[in-house]
Amino acid sequence: MDHTQAHTYLLNKPFSSVGQPFGPDVDVFKVKDKMFATLSPGRYNEGETRHWWLNLKCDPDEAQALRDIFEAVIPGYHMNKRLWNTVILDGSVPRGEIERMIDNSFLLVVQKMTKKQREAVLLHL
Repeated sequence: MDHTQAHTYLLNKPFSSVGQPFGPDVDVFKVKDKMFATLSPGRYNEGETRHWWLNLKCDPDEAQALRDIFEAVIPGYHMNKRLWNTVILDGSVPRGEIERMIDNSFLLVVQKMTKKQREAVLLHL
């Protein structure tokens, strides 16, 4: 999955929106004003290929398991490293797995909403 595909998938979530409150290089994706993902050009050293980085909220136990399985999944860059992972979009993580991680991040945020907001979102899944 490349950054364009990730961007489209993120915005196709019900009630999702994108903004740039941290500057022009960081897209922040929210569901009903609650952040569930960020997408930005990743850090790189001179001479390295520049990959996009996708930050996703994650259950703490699953976050560690994903880091153990995938080299391109690291603790959340500039985020709470217990609750967020960064997925480096270098092609090594299967698209279906990234979509599953996005879905989980979205649902973790939706679960923390009020009952009325949560029901409105879940109705559109």
